[in-house]
Amino acid sequence: MNLYSDIKKLRKSEISRLVRKRLREFQKMGRKGNKEWFSELCFCILTANSKAHTALAIQHKLGCVGFLSLNKRQLAKAIKENKHRFHNIKAGFIVDARRSKNIKDILKKERDPRRWLVANIKGVGWKESSHFLRNVGYTDYAILDRHVLNLMLENKLIRKRPNSLSEKNYLAIEKKLERFARKLKISQAELDLYMWFLKTNKVLK
Repeated sequence: MNLYSDIKKLRKSEISRLVRKRLREFQKMGRKGNKEWFSELCFCILTANSKAHTALAIQHKLGCVGFLSLNKRQLAKAIKENKHRFHNIKAGFIVDARRSKNIKDILKKERDPRRWLVANIKGVGWKESSHFLRNVGYTDYAILDRHVLNLMLENKLIRKRPNSLSEKNYLAIEKKLERFARKLKISQAELDLYMWFLKTNKVLK
């Protein structure tokens, strides 16, 4: 496998149309308001230690209103019904995050919105904060999930999988992806979608 040539080929294929469509959706989400951003934040909280399509099903079921208004017990029930693990913990994280329900207004004032998210939103680490920011239109953060890390390892962009993604490890690996994206002349947001497709055959958010 040659990741550089594989992505070059994908950019000339029909997949590029899906990727561009998804990137336009992220930019459109970026123009929406606090409640839509909060819903997206809850989606990213739910993706941690779970599959994206499971979190997406919950987001579709609850919507902005559900994430903002259901009590912890109701949230946990809805999460559990979609076969998500840690339903009580995730419900607690979402209820706690409501303290920052005007999330767009908050982040637009921050010089480092990702660091603010990691420091202030329970259940959100470097990966989840990067995922959220990508989904609301930021383009220069890497989402270091297992698919991306495995591809990096297979293509010798990293020597080994880190035992943990501490801030130091995360930012060091992100720098490697940043250089690779520059080589391809694309953003990290676009690179992530192609890498995810190579592992899953899907172009999800």
